[in-house]
Amino acid sequence: MPATSRRKRRPDTPPPRSGNGESETLRAFLDYLRSAIAAKVDGAPEPQVRTAAVPSGTNLLGLLNHLTFVERSMFLGDNVTDWQATFRAAPTDSVSDVVARYRETVAAANKVLDECTELCAPVPLSRPGRPAPSLRWALTHMIEETGRHAGHADILRELIENTTGR
Repeated sequence: MPATSRRKRRPDTPPPRSGNGESETLRAFLDYLRSAIAAKVDGAPEPQVRTAAVPSGTNLLGLLNHLTFVERSMFLGDNVTDWQATFRAAPTDSVSDVVARYRETVAAANKVLDECTELCAPVPLSRPGRPAPSLRWALTHMIEETGRHAGHADILRELIENTTGR
């Protein structure tokens, strides 16, 4: 049997138990995933946090930077012209800068979402020149997008520090 190194295990957080409503459930799961990916990036060491660990060039800091742009586009109406560029944080950005910017963006998005009462209504701050998706679609898409990248982040953080868990 090959020798294995001992993994550092973070305490795992179970999925949220939320209210019975669809909106409360969707928002609780989105916030759960947002928290998970921010925790994966927070405290990751330089330069590994921005070093590509896979052939695609994906890196931990770039994932969170990208999700900041996705949140801003989906819920705050920002227009992104180069999605590939969002996967790279600026060389001057520290880990704490990117994590703080993500958390600030999530807080701003949640303020917009707090004003939305109908899941079938369009997202209030849609991107210019594009039809606004329904709030239900936007929340579902953000759960998918954040969950997919949180999984990527989990693998990348394990490659960096052999750390697993949320």
